[in-house]
Amino acid sequence: MKPSLLILAAGMATRYGSMKQIEAFGPEGETIMDFSIYDAIRAGFGKVVFVIREEFAEQFKSIFEPKLNGKIETEYVYQHLDAHLNGYERNPERAKPWGTAHAVLCARDVINEPYAVINADDFYGYDAFVKAYDFLTNGCNSTNYAIVGYELSQTLSDHGTVNRGVCSTDEDGNLDSVVERLNIAKSNNHVTCEDGLIPETLPLNTIVSMNFWCFDTSSFEYTASLFHDFLQVHGQEPKSEFFIPLVADKFIRENGGKVEVIPTSALWFGVTYKEDAPAVKKSIDTLLEKGEYPAGLWK
Repeated sequence: MKPSLLILAAGMATRYGSMKQIEAFGPEGETIMDFSIYDAIRAGFGKVVFVIREEFAEQFKSIFEPKLNGKIETEYVYQHLDAHLNGYERNPERAKPWGTAHAVLCARDVINEPYAVINADDFYGYDAFVKAYDFLTNGCNSTNYAIVGYELSQTLSDHGTVNRGVCSTDEDGNLDSVVERLNIAKSNNHVTCEDGLIPETLPLNTIVSMNFWCFDTSSFEYTASLFHDFLQVHGQEPKSEFFIPLVADKFIRENGGKVEVIPTSALWFGVTYKEDAPAVKKSIDTLLEKGEYPAGLWK
């Protein structure tokens, strides 16, 4: 059974100022997602699942169905605020989605095979998908998940601070923890984090999570249980978020699981700020000029 690719595209993009998930960057109007899906198809994935906000469903389908019809199976699921609350009464002031782990949970009914999770607005590179496919088909099971790791120096923005999940590994090279560090910015030959945590500076080669995860379907039941616990503690906070690293951390520490760290040489880039867009377009143009992607992915 071929693995699936789950794309998280329901975020509100408050720092970007518009719906960056479907912004065109390629010569034929391709989004960043187009390049991820193209890489996933040639790596061997069999299905792509979009997690989106329901009000954008028709817009998403009109963009992707003509391109992907006959090339890969597609599914669309919605990240409703009331999804998977199981009777819990949320704060009526809440407008923000519940976070990335909740978005994954929303795909529970349409994924029955090992799967990878990525962000819609990040370019991950072909090598990352090849390595994820190999893990999902050969190493993934109910006690063994994985994360694709990138060097921090390759994930910074020239136009403002970013947040990154900093990965620590054990003696076997497996994930020990992911700590969400906030307000990260490059400063000379290191990076600084203005979030009150220690250390205040990080080496440029620090391995970070760009939210490229590989999971077995057992993760859904486990995530649902943790989301129930999360709601009891943070459910009334209007901006609290249930992140994937929280699930991974609990999986390692409380469930005895293992999360492999898969390093990749792939180029990463993404759009956090509107000012990042020209650099993203330039990076894509360069890849096209090198022949790594055809001009017009779906022709």
